[in-house]
Amino acid sequence: MQKRTLGASGLEVSALGLGCMGMSWSYGPPKDKTEMIQLLRDAVERGVTFFDTAEVYGPLLNEELLGEALAPFKGQVVIATKFGFRAAPGDTTRWSAITSEPAHIKQVAEASLKRLRVETLDLFYQHRVDPNVPIEDVAGAVKDLIAEGKVKHFGMSEAGAATIRRAHAVQPLTALQSEYSLWYRKPEQEIIPLLEELSISFVPYSPLGKGFLTGKIDESTPLDSTDFRSTLPRFSPENRQANQVLVDLITRFAETKQATPAQIALAWLLAQKPWIVPIPGTTKLARLEENLGAVQVALTPEDVQQLTDAADQIPVQGARYTEAHEQMTGR
Repeated sequence: MQKRTLGASGLEVSALGLGCMGMSWSYGPPKDKTEMIQLLRDAVERGVTFFDTAEVYGPLLNEELLGEALAPFKGQVVIATKFGFRAAPGDTTRWSAITSEPAHIKQVAEASLKRLRVETLDLFYQHRVDPNVPIEDVAGAVKDLIAEGKVKHFGMSEAGAATIRRAHAVQPLTALQSEYSLWYRKPEQEIIPLLEELSISFVPYSPLGKGFLTGKIDESTPLDSTDFRSTLPRFSPENRQANQVLVDLITRFAETKQATPAQIALAWLLAQKPWIVPIPGTTKLARLEENLGAVQVALTPEDVQQLTDAADQIPVQGARYTEAHEQMTGR
C-alpha cells in the first residue's frame, strides 16, 4: 500500500483510507458486528492504516466497533473521529442539533477516547461548523486538548474557506474532510486552492458518489427507507437515470485501463494532488479489495485531463443533499 502524508504535520497514512460509517449507520440497519470486525482487520492486513468514524455514527456504535476491532493494532493505525452534534433530549437515536461549545468538545473527546480504546485521538474533526460558536473558540478548545496530549491533530469537515482560514490561524489544521468526486467537484473552486496554500490535506468522503460511480446502481435499484440515499434528490430514480451518462463515461474509460469504474473514480482523485486521501466506505471484502486496487491504476496527466474534460461536459442532475442538510455545509 502506498502512503501519503496529511498536512504539514508528518502524519503518514495509507493512500486510501476506509470510511466506516456504513458499517453502523445511514446505509440501512447496522451490519453484523462480527463480520465488520473481521473486515476492519482484513483492511489492516491489506495495508490500510487510516480509518474514519464519528461520535454520531450509530450514534456511538461505530466508535465502539472500531475500538474493539483495531485494539490489536494500537500504534499501527490512525483513527479519525468527529465532534459537533448533540443528541435530542431523551432520544439518543436522533442527533440533529449542531453544537461546538468548548466544554462539549472536551466532553466528546473524553468519551471518544474510551470508546476507541486509545490514549490519544489521532485526528479530531469538527463535523459541521456551528454558526453559534466562534470558530476561534472551537480551534482553541482543540488546541487545549492537543496541549493536554488527548488529541494529536485538528481537522474540519464541510467548512467554508473563510472559516478554515480563521481556524487555522488559531490551531493549524492537518486535514479537511468534505465530499469530492467526479460527481461533486465544487471543492475545486475555492477549497482545494486554499488547502494547498495552507498545507492542509484533503480527505474526500463519498469519493464514489455514495456508490453511484461504481456502476452498480441505476434508476431501478431499490433503496430501503433506512438508507439515507432514499432521501437525497440526486438519488431519485429520474436523476439516477439522467446521471447514468457520467457512469457510462467512467465505465468506458475504465475498460481502456482494464480497471473497474470504482478504481478509475478513485485513481482520478488520487491523481489530483499528492495530499489527497480518499476514504471510500464499504461493508464487503470484495469491494474493499477492488477499491484498494485503485492505487495500482496509473493515470497519466493526459488521462486525467481527458477524463476531467469529458466530465466537464456532463451536467449532474439533482442536489447532493436535502436543503436542510446542505445548509450545514460550506459555512
